[in-house]
Amino acid sequence: MLRIVGSQYYFRRSVPLDLRPWLRRGEVSHPLKTSSKLVARQKAALLYAKTGQCFQEIRRMTTEPTRKALTAADIIRFYEQFVKDWENYHNVRLQEEETKHRVELAQQALRTKAYMQQVDSFLDVIAGHFEQTEAFLATLKQTQAVNTAVTKTREAMLRDEIAGLRKLVVDIKASGSTLTTVPALSDEEGPESEPLQALPSPTKENRKKAKAQTISAMAQRFVLNDASKSADTIKGTKTTLDLFIEAFGDLPVNQVTGTTAGDFHDLLLSLPATHGKSKNRLPIRKAVEAAKEQGLETVSGKTVKNHFSRLSSLWSVLVQREIVARNPWAQWSFNTAKKTERRCWTDEELALLTQAQWEHRGISRRTYAGMVNVALYTGLRLGEICNLRCQDIENVQGVACFHVRPHPEDGWSPKSAAGTRLVPIHSRLIKAGIMSFLKPDQHFLFPDLPISSEGVRGAAFGQAFSKLKTKLDLPAEITFHSFRHTVSTKLRNQNASFRELWIDRILGHEASHRSQGTMNYTSSIGVQNLKTVIEALEFPTFQLDLPEGC
Repeated sequence: MLRIVGSQYYFRRSVPLDLRPWLRRGEVSHPLKTSSKLVARQKAALLYAKTGQCFQEIRRMTTEPTRKALTAADIIRFYEQFVKDWENYHNVRLQEEETKHRVELAQQALRTKAYMQQVDSFLDVIAGHFEQTEAFLATLKQTQAVNTAVTKTREAMLRDEIAGLRKLVVDIKASGSTLTTVPALSDEEGPESEPLQALPSPTKENRKKAKAQTISAMAQRFVLNDASKSADTIKGTKTTLDLFIEAFGDLPVNQVTGTTAGDFHDLLLSLPATHGKSKNRLPIRKAVEAAKEQGLETVSGKTVKNHFSRLSSLWSVLVQREIVARNPWAQWSFNTAKKTERRCWTDEELALLTQAQWEHRGISRRTYAGMVNVALYTGLRLGEICNLRCQDIENVQGVACFHVRPHPEDGWSPKSAAGTRLVPIHSRLIKAGIMSFLKPDQHFLFPDLPISSEGVRGAAFGQAFSKLKTKLDLPAEITFHSFRHTVSTKLRNQNASFRELWIDRILGHEASHRSQGTMNYTSSIGVQNLKTVIEALEFPTFQLDLPEGC
């Protein structure tokens, strides 16, 4: 539509075949009188629309009966007059926009002037307050200087008194005298005397104080406020403290025993591995219950070992200072063997899943089949599928797409910024009937998914799918998230022309190299290219049809 000759842009458009005999040319070309590509695009877009109207008018003129027979010369004159009219119209619009811009600039200047006047008035008002504050600070400084001088005088007097007392003690020891009685009191003080009491030992005193010394206070004193500690150590210690205090409260350090450490050990090993990695974090004990119900992957022994190591380092300092008697976090053993990793679905396992019988009272088999199909032909995460709305199915550049995006009104958003994306809908999904889930006045695409007491949509589905997987005797390495691994592996093993960045865009992954050019390229990937990537997915053994619904 655009071509450049020298430094000027020209508009080009092919003449429809049925109009070429009338216009006596195969294309129309018109100078846009600009060297700016942006301006040229704007003019070309408007001219493209106008030439389309012109072609329609020529067809009408050549097909409808008229009093006078039209000739090719008439049609050409009409087109030339049309082009002149378009140029005049564009110039008028341009002048109108320039005038509007000048008016906006003038209004902005007026607002700026009014704002500066307000600032000047404000400065005039607070100038007096500044003078009063300066006088007050000067008085305060003078008073502080006087108090400092008095304090130094009193300190010198106390030092002299201490020196005299020390000399008296030395003289008494030298003469071999012993204090056997208490000096008599004066008549004003009374006849009774009190016996001298032994001072408590430092160890007992420290342990008495420990009753009021909590874990958070000790960590703040010996770890968090220690400038020699690294940022990672401080951050890790805070994480460990948050978990312990949430589970057992901010206990005094002398109340933490081996039993407490053992309970914390067992609690950590039951905690889901994803705990603390999302904004909507469950309370620690509810998270443990959810992990047991859903069969989620739990925290590794290495992670538990790291938590104990941080607490043991703190307690070592407390033992050295005799604040506590022993370290309950030391000499624990941990299983640091690598945990089972999730893997892709095999063709045989997908065939087995096709024949499985779905059993859940609240979630229909139709919803189950729809969600599994979407997961396998898009690679969407379970949370993304559960929170798809009907309005998230859009037609972009002639391609039906799932639009994964934040839902502030529902309190949900993708895992990361890259998670907001367009994913073309596979032809297999459309053929299976995924569009039949769209209903008037329906909010979610899968409306029968319940929301848990913690506000998680799809938690019940995750539990039911885990039970189905167990019933089919599928290995622990296979989970619902394995559909996503399967899609990623299939696409990256394709002998195709599409690029790695296109796959990352489909899956909502951050680009492996975050250059500015990469980010700009990724944001402008054509939907047709993404469609090519999606259509490369084939699963010959997977035939889970969508049951018809009302």
